[in-house]
Amino acid sequence: MTSSPGGSDDGSATQPRRFVCARCGTSAQVLTEGPPLTWTYSVEDGARHHYCETCSRENLRSIEGRLDSDWW
Repeated sequence: MTSSPGGSDDGSATQPRRFVCARCGTSAQVLTEGPPLTWTYSVEDGARHHYCETCSRENLRSIEGRLDSDWW
C-alpha cells in the first residue's frame, strides 16, 4: 500500500472553510461543505452573502420581507 504525497492515507482530509458574516463581520471556520447550520445566506445581484445567527435573528422580518410570494 502506498501513501499519497499529502500524507493522509484515506484521502478524507478536509480543508477548513472560513465564512464571514456580510453584516457584522463575525467569522466561523468549519470543516463542512457549507456555513454553520445556524447561519443564513442570500443571493443578491448574483453574489452569495452569509449572515451569522445573531444577525439572522435580529433581521428576521427584513429577511422574510424579501421572500417571493410563492413562499407564503
